[in-house]
Amino acid sequence: MSAVLDRRVEAAAGPASWRAVLGLEIAKTAAQGRIQALVALCAVVPGVVVVGLSLQSTLPTDTVFGRWIPASGWAGALVVLAFCGTWMLPLLTAVVAGDAFAQEDRLGTWRHLLLAVRSRRRIFGAKVAIAAATLLMLVVLIAVSSVVGGLLSVGPHPLVGLDGTVLTSHAVAVRVLAAWVSVLPATAAFAAIGVLGAVLAGRSPLGLLAPVVVGLGLQLLQLAPLPAVVRLALPSAGFLAWRGLFTAPAQTAVPIAGALVATIWTVVLLAIARHCFVRTETVLGEPVGAARAGLVAAAVAALVGGGAGVLAATTPAAGSGIHRAPLEASLAESFAHLYRRQSAELGRPDVAEADLRARASCDRGGPRGVDDGPGHDWRCVVRWRLPGVATIGRAIYQLDVAPDGRYVADGDGPTDVNGYFLVRTDLGDAPNPLWQVDGLVDLLAAPTKG
Repeated sequence: MSAVLDRRVEAAAGPASWRAVLGLEIAKTAAQGRIQALVALCAVVPGVVVVGLSLQSTLPTDTVFGRWIPASGWAGALVVLAFCGTWMLPLLTAVVAGDAFAQEDRLGTWRHLLLAVRSRRRIFGAKVAIAAATLLMLVVLIAVSSVVGGLLSVGPHPLVGLDGTVLTSHAVAVRVLAAWVSVLPATAAFAAIGVLGAVLAGRSPLGLLAPVVVGLGLQLLQLAPLPAVVRLALPSAGFLAWRGLFTAPAQTAVPIAGALVATIWTVVLLAIARHCFVRTETVLGEPVGAARAGLVAAAVAALVGGGAGVLAATTPAAGSGIHRAPLEASLAESFAHLYRRQSAELGRPDVAEADLRARASCDRGGPRGVDDGPGHDWRCVVRWRLPGVATIGRAIYQLDVAPDGRYVADGDGPTDVNGYFLVRTDLGDAPNPLWQVDGLVDLLAAPTKG
């Protein structure tokens, strides 16, 4: 059957109604065993994992909020979210969005579907709509399962944010909801990658696994010291941007930029996929031509270059986005918040952050190094002064700053401040809040001078 015959059939009989096409896609999707299995897994496994982590003595401290799983039931949902953004969501988009098209090639049912619906536009629209609804349902199930698992195993206790601020349970609940919502645009962008890959490559495994392959490639690319505006112009940026919501005040610039960038990627890639689906014979197994491959390559280059250009023109970001002055300010603020938490654990008098006057002085790579960019060779000294005490306190931290702005500061003395993992309280040993500090640098902040 040729594309010309398809158009003649469509013109003679008229297309099936949208209601009928959507109903057909819903029935086909609901009957698939892999979709039923995904629904069951997404509803159960995240909650079980969170409960299991809360019972373990060894925690995923290398994952953001991993160290706080025993302290707050909300932390587990954020650990699951971090894992989903790295691995699970790209895989789900491949299984749901990509295979919605690839299965027709695999089963050889395109001709029957075209004769029944008589409109490629409506087939494409219905498949995309049902895939989007299915992905939304799966993401909601994962979020609800992980939250319920954490609340049942630990409880709705306050959570320490990425600037040391203790967020109330209500505040954390709102931010956890916002965090899960913020990854939806990035999920949609990867679903668009899956749709485009399946439309262009048909039954080829490369087309079906396009979101996974792209996701792995972007994960490796995110480890490189890219300029901040280029990093945020990638569709995967939205999977990391939610962490800015867990500071006070929230760093909203990066999540907003990530959502807008992912939305533009989604619209452009779906437009290309629709054009290829409607205007060519791709659905009948035609191999990817050089013209279509060139179109996709040009679109990707334009999306990355255009997005980076717009971010460079509309934000004060410069270079990697990681500079000494913002890093010093972030660490000093986190230290002040956590010092108060440690004082409460030890039964010491409370001191306001303003009265502590905490200041940080950071250096990277020694006197000859450039105090800029990510790396594990940052060394910072935090100084503070208690009211009525002449002696100035001093604490040393070794920092590992990731290219995405997240850093972990390991305490390096003195022993009575940040030298040990535990502190002795009246109720027994308790985790030392100042031993290891999680923080976040706003990549879109202005690189002010120290």
